[in-house]
Amino acid sequence: MSSVRSSWRQRRAAARTRRALDQALARSTTPSMRDELMTMAGSGFNIR
Repeated sequence: MSSVRSSWRQRRAAARTRRALDQALARSTTPSMRDELMTMAGSGFNIR
């Protein structure tokens, strides 16, 4: 049961991170800012 709960939490955290990244990309005003956000996301930077 614990592993099911753990995997569910990990999936929810990943979904929150994806949504936060999508929102940040939508708000970004310049292509360089979008590139920087994608670089941070690719390096495992946790956006909350």
